[in-house]
Amino acid sequence: MPSAPSPSPSSRFQIFAPTAPGLESIAAGELKALGVKGRQEVGGVAFDGELEHIYEANLWLRTASRIVVRLGQFHASTFYELERHSKKLPWSDFLPESGAVEVRVTCRKSKLYHSDAVAERVLSAIAGAASRNIELRTASSVDDEDGEEGANSAGEGAGTASAPGPTQLFIVRIVHDQCEISADSSGELLHRRGYRKEVAKAPLRETLAAAMVLASGWEGRRGAPLLDPMCGSGTIPIEAALIARSIAPGLQRDFQFMNWPTFDRGLWNGIVEKARSSVTSPKLDIRGGDRDTGAISAAIHNAARAGVAADIGFSVQSLSGSIAAIEDVAKGEGWILTNPPYGVRVGESKDLRDLYATLGTALKTKHGWRLGILTSDAVLAGQMRVTIRPRLSSRNGGIPVSFLVSEKLETAGVRSPKPAVGGSVGGK
Repeated sequence: MPSAPSPSPSSRFQIFAPTAPGLESIAAGELKALGVKGRQEVGGVAFDGELEHIYEANLWLRTASRIVVRLGQFHASTFYELERHSKKLPWSDFLPESGAVEVRVTCRKSKLYHSDAVAERVLSAIAGAASRNIELRTASSVDDEDGEEGANSAGEGAGTASAPGPTQLFIVRIVHDQCEISADSSGELLHRRGYRKEVAKAPLRETLAAAMVLASGWEGRRGAPLLDPMCGSGTIPIEAALIARSIAPGLQRDFQFMNWPTFDRGLWNGIVEKARSSVTSPKLDIRGGDRDTGAISAAIHNAARAGVAADIGFSVQSLSGSIAAIEDVAKGEGWILTNPPYGVRVGESKDLRDLYATLGTALKTKHGWRLGILTSDAVLAGQMRVTIRPRLSSRNGGIPVSFLVSEKLETAGVRSPKPAVGGSVGGK
């Protein structure tokens, strides 16, 4: 396949939004809301677009890990083919005026199986296209803990020596002798919104928390209450508030595309201004509880940094106390969304079965409410004695997990669920 043409503000690009496994359909839905038709692939969503679509995807997507531009796709079973095609790619259009260049390589089931040798050839092609001396380095090709390749990119601790200025990451994948080379446009992974400076034990990644909220069907803008009775540092309530208020998750951070020679500052400023003007202020009833005082303190500070402190009520309470506190909520459908502990990541506990049973028992009296939990353990989930079904399966910290959702509790049965989840390990 011929390499992509050199980009300009009017060019169209082949773009890919990697996600954690199982979140592809949710990310596709987010793109659809932006007016972009995406094509779901294993590990993400592909779409065609212009510069503005690259900017908007970085700014708005809540469940994508990063946004990359596919520079070229071609057959390469020899180093000669790799070098010949690599030299034709528009490297200079993605190189910052200062800073380093990093190449991450993955080779699978291909004649070119030595990732370091592949990286050496690609780095040579980049050096030949550069108009300045740049620091070139090879990054680890190990997959991200949640399945997305290249998670430890620039800004995530990859590389060795630190060069002044931004680091541009290029991702090379060779599978069955088909080579694909992409340029990262995000920099730090997109789950790094900028608000979570304080965390509790085994924090839930922001992208997965957002996926839980979006997959649940919760409609905060219409006044539906939401409670996370084991909220830790507040990620689920904060993501819910950001969604309900239409606050773009990337408003508080910078992106790698700002360092490209093709960066259009005027276009970007217009997109940001439009995003700021779309923020709404509905009356929300979002609550977070946790028995850990330090976790609640972190949650309050994180919510303030996210600009949603006034939208969430955090309190130091036990699980049963948090659920009892929603007695004051007006009748109607509410949601309990939470990521309860499920084993090793926060220390094994023989009390976990009792915790899940307490959650299920307390919910039995909350008619009209629904439950969504993220867990890796079907046995623990079964202790709730509430009928729940999987909405999505993904990974949390490298652990297979499922997001399980109940029926309205006034009609829920008592049979134990048998969701497709992993072993009895996990985190909160």
